[in-house]
Amino acid sequence: MFVAAEQKQLRWYNIALLAFVAVWGLGNVVNNFYNQGLTVIVSWILIMILYFVPYTLMVGQLGATFPAEGGGVTSWIEKLSGKKLAFFAAWTYWVVHVPYLAQKPQAILIAFSWLFQSNGSFVNSNKGMMVQLLCLVLFLFFMWMSSRGITTLNRLGSIAGSAMFILSILFILLGVSAPMMTGSTIATAHMDQLSSYIPKFDLNYLTTIGMLIFAVGGAEKISPYVNKTHDPAKEFPKGMIALAIMVAISAVLGSFAMGMIFDAHHLPADLYANGAYMAFQRLGDFYHVGNLFMWVYAVTNAMASMAALAVSIDAPLRMLLADADPHFVPQALSKKNKHGVYINGYVMTAILVGIIIVLPAFGIKGMNDLYGWLLNLNAIVMPIRYLFVFLAYMMLSRQLKKFHSYYTFTKSKTVGFIVGLWCFLFTAFGCILGMIPKAGFVHDVTGWWFQLGLNIITPIGLLALGLLLPIIARRHEIAEKL
Repeated sequence: MFVAAEQKQLRWYNIALLAFVAVWGLGNVVNNFYNQGLTVIVSWILIMILYFVPYTLMVGQLGATFPAEGGGVTSWIEKLSGKKLAFFAAWTYWVVHVPYLAQKPQAILIAFSWLFQSNGSFVNSNKGMMVQLLCLVLFLFFMWMSSRGITTLNRLGSIAGSAMFILSILFILLGVSAPMMTGSTIATAHMDQLSSYIPKFDLNYLTTIGMLIFAVGGAEKISPYVNKTHDPAKEFPKGMIALAIMVAISAVLGSFAMGMIFDAHHLPADLYANGAYMAFQRLGDFYHVGNLFMWVYAVTNAMASMAALAVSIDAPLRMLLADADPHFVPQALSKKNKHGVYINGYVMTAILVGIIIVLPAFGIKGMNDLYGWLLNLNAIVMPIRYLFVFLAYMMLSRQLKKFHSYYTFTKSKTVGFIVGLWCFLFTAFGCILGMIPKAGFVHDVTGWWFQLGLNIITPIGLLALGLLLPIIARRHEIAEKL
């Protein structure tokens, strides 16, 4: 009894901080500022209220309802629906990481280029195919390391993650206070006028919603903490509201800082790739410390990216294959080497990631355009996994009497279902419209159609592969019985 009480000592502020570190980063500010400029500030406020808060509270109820289920979304779906849909949830969770894995080598190379060159020339001067082949080699090297059970980078990741969190806060403090502390000029005009912050809700704006969803997603990572919270019915929602406030403040002030450092009406074309480095470099100039801030950020981001790449190669694959049902996943994929690594799963990963790395370079020539396209592809693909969170909540809202929970977002079946459906449709809407190529990374009609084709084919193709595995698994089962 004492142990049980001891395990439930997390307070609302602990939950808020744990979740904040898990879901937030400086890149979210930079990427969305590039998409929307100062108007992103209103967008941040809207998405926090209309999407992020209900999202986190739904995750809280799901986590509290199924506290013993370590598989997260997949386990929730299995309890609420069955093994078939649970398999597709598990497949989706894994396969959406493929574009993520394809981009991490780019991030590592960019970080080192800034560390050694102190400028963004690597992104702007190198041909796409050459860089992508280098990315492929780097990715395969990390695959080899992971296949041998080398986990050094995993341990560095926690250090780098904490450092990135500190740097994100430092960026806000230094950026917002720079004009007062250093006398630097505010780069964006009319920041004191309300009209500068009102979005124009046209098609161009709607195509950027997916990036906002991508930025605030991932709240399901915190579900295991619900039942470790003191008085979860009261403290968990309080923690989630605190989280939303923290994220909103960070997003709003971070965007203010970006507006003070960069002219929101004339943003550099390479802001996606180089924006954070340029921002820290300019802050270093403001505070007369040279490239110090930029170097610290480059080292930290390189470490964080390498750790994220190493972890993301192995962890999602283990979630897919660790307790895989042989009716849905071929036994061959569950084969392990002497290091306990799913070696055939690694081969499948290498093939898919290799295609995503190399194929686009045949139609997208510049490194900056490739980086921008791949980042936007992640904003299309990664949020697809959130759909299963909302689907699980909609199913749970129909079965409230069947499942007990210490914490309930809403006791109304109808309200719960409607909120879940809203988040589901909003996410799908953002993913679909995000497929429209972004003007900043397209320079001709042929390139526009090429990117549109990739944006449509890639998510459909990755998801469709999940339909093939059960067919292959059944054939293997039949063959073994003969």
